[in-house]
Amino acid sequence: MFFRCSAVKQILFGGVFFVASAVSVNGAIAADTSPAFEEMSAYLDFVEYPGGTIFAEQIPETAYPGTVFIDTRDPAQFAAGHIPGARNIEWRRILAESGSIPKQKLVVLYCNTGSLSSQAGFALRVAGWDNVRILHGGYDDWLAKGGLKANARAVENAKSETK
Repeated sequence: MFFRCSAVKQILFGGVFFVASAVSVNGAIAADTSPAFEEMSAYLDFVEYPGGTIFAEQIPETAYPGTVFIDTRDPAQFAAGHIPGARNIEWRRILAESGSIPKQKLVVLYCNTGSLSSQAGFALRVAGWDNVRILHGGYDDWLAKGGLKANARAVENAKSETK
């Protein structure tokens, strides 16, 4: 279960993603105790390792139709190429458009490398979406690994290595 503090949602929806301060006092660090800081700290205490990432090789081609893919790059990059069936929601707009993102099926966010989609994914997960994963390596890595065929390619490679 993820944290749904209305103060955090107000802060996140207001465009302030993360505000925290730390002051060193005799070698100890005193952290900000704002509601946003507390909620994000609680999230980080319980998020699973590796923090909700998924590899292209983990997604069988048959799973694509039932998965929501969200390309968090800008519209020009999306137009130049994207995962088939993906929607384009630029990373900065993810919370503003979160009402259209389901909570009951797998949602995979991606950008070129995983950097921007990770920020969007963190915002969604703190806001209550526990079904969000980040495509490790982003779109470029997905293409390099075979795109829709990445899983099948990985399975074949594993079979040939065991022979």
